[in-house]
Amino acid sequence: MVIKVFTASSSGSTAIKKKQQDVVAFLEALKVDYTQLDIACNVENRMWMRKNVPEEKKPANGIPLPPQIFNEESYCGDYDTFFDAKEDNSVYAFLGLPPPPGSKEAEQTDKVDIVENGTHAEGNPDDSAEVPVKECNGDAHEEEQQVQGDGEDGQTAGDEERDEVEEDTQAQAEEEEEQVKDEAEEQEEEEEEEEDLEETQEEEAE
Repeated sequence: MVIKVFTASSSGSTAIKKKQQDVVAFLEALKVDYTQLDIACNVENRMWMRKNVPEEKKPANGIPLPPQIFNEESYCGDYDTFFDAKEDNSVYAFLGLPPPPGSKEAEQTDKVDIVENGTHAEGNPDDSAEVPVKECNGDAHEEEQQVQGDGEDGQTAGDEERDEVEEDTQAQAEEEEEQVKDEAEEQEEEEEEEEDLEETQEEEAE
């Protein structure tokens, strides 16, 4: 199975370039085989990507922006879903690939299997036995609050990062839509020029 990453080499949006680099760099770090397909210089790649992104995943204007990720013909998601999978250590599941042995995702899968099969982890064979927790001076409660606060801070940072790129993403959508219109107009002008040339040649022949 080959992972396909649709990108735009000549994108004018800094946010989109950053997203594309983030996806590609992470896949290379994981040593995942992938193919990078440019939609800026290849019309077929652009049309295939827009056609195969599910309607419910497209933005309001109907034009999905890069990066878009596929596993062969199967749609995996865009940058936002990729980012969520990376934060949850579930990138392999997002890509539709089995996690390699020893990876964090494989360890999480093993833990889930242990719970589902009713097998207890070593070191605590009887989960019915409660582990006593010392609450001297409220240390345990404070530690729990600190962990919860760290999780909220991480979530806030991720939300802020997404908010920063929303305006650039919308601007890029409008820019690509204008580019498509310009291409159509150029094609019409070429056709008109060809028709004028044919008429001129016919008049000269007469």
